[in-house]
Formats: sequence, structure tokens, C-alpha cells
Amino acid sequence: MDRKGQGLYPGYDVLALQDEWDAVTRQIVNKRLGPFQYKVCSHWEQTMIKTLAEHLTYDCRDEVLTWITAHVDQQLASPTGEAQRKPNTPPQRELIRGGLKMLDAWSKNQYGQAFLQLEQDQQFQIINSLQTGSLETIKGWDHSLQKDLFKKLVGLVIEAYYSHPWTWSEMGYGGPSYPRGYVRIGLGVTDPWEPKRGPSHA
Repeated sequence: MDRKGQGLYPGYDVLALQDEWDAVTRQIVNKRLGPFQYKVCSHWEQTMIKTLAEHLTYDCRDEVLTWITAHVDQQLASPTGEAQRKPNTPPQRELIRGGLKMLDAWSKNQYGQAFLQLEQDQQFQIINSLQTGSLETIKGWDHSLQKDLFKKLVGLVIEAYYSHPWTWSEMGYGGPSYPRGYVRIGLGVTDPWEPKRGPSHA
């Protein structure tokens, strides 16, 4: 798959600028390209997360979806706290892993099939109902907990999606600012090395 930017910035590749980054930053960003080792999520959980991420990002590129899945696994394995969490909401590791099983249960109740066996529009309907907390309450998974699960999934998926260098290329982001730094920071003003919009969007 071509990693270069499309749409507003065709042909732009932020990774071509990585020699401008310090060694630690370069290592961090390149790790997002894989390969990945999973510490928490089973193969089934990885497939579930990847499928959900495809719906939530409207992006079907396996390389990007694989990074999102790995990022979720990293977060679930991390001992770092979650900042804020409602008193009745379980820790993210329990919330996500238990929630994936419940998605399967809701899917079987509603369609008679496991979530991964459903058509895409059926999967989307389940996700849409999860967002609004309108799925059937099973084993204590009421509307509040359903919405908590959706919010946590969206947060983890989107933060990973917009940290992938291929996404940076598409949105015209020039990458980490250290040590080079951004000089021209005025509205609508760019540094010479930053990408320019394609001619069709001039």
C-alpha cells in the first residue's frame, strides 16, 4: 500500500523528513510501522479491534488498522493510570476485553451470528446502538456501560489513527517539531519544507 499522502497533499510522505528528527523521536514513530508484539489481546480480540477500527475510522488499510490494534493492546498492557474514570466503570483492560465478548453476545442475540460473521452494515448497526447505549442489557451491561465502552474504544482508536505517519502525510502534517522546529506559525503560513496543497485545491 502506498504510504504517501492522497487528497489535499498527493505524493507527500512525512517519513521522507525523518532525518530531521532526533533519534528517539525517529525510533518512536518508526515503531508504529511494525512489526508488533501483543501482550494482552488474543488473536480473536485483535481481529475484533481491527474490525471496529475500520468502522470508526472509515479506513480499510491493513497497515494502519494493525497499528491501531497494537496501540490498543499497548494501552491495555500499560500500568499507567487512565486519568479520569467514572466510579462504576471498570478499568479499561476489563472494559475493553469484556466489551468485545459482549459485542459477540449482542450480535448473536440480534442476528444469530458472531460479530465477525455479520455483514458490514449489521456490524455498523451494532456499533451505532452501542454508541447510544440502546442494546439489550445483558449481564449488567446497561446503557451507561455500553456508552462507556464506545467512548473508550473511540478514544483509543482515534488517538492511534492520528499518530500514524501515513495519516500525517494525508493531512499535511510535517511531523515532530524537534529539533528543527516550526518557524512560520502565522495563520495560513507554512515553512518551506511543509507540504503544499495539490493544484486542484488551490
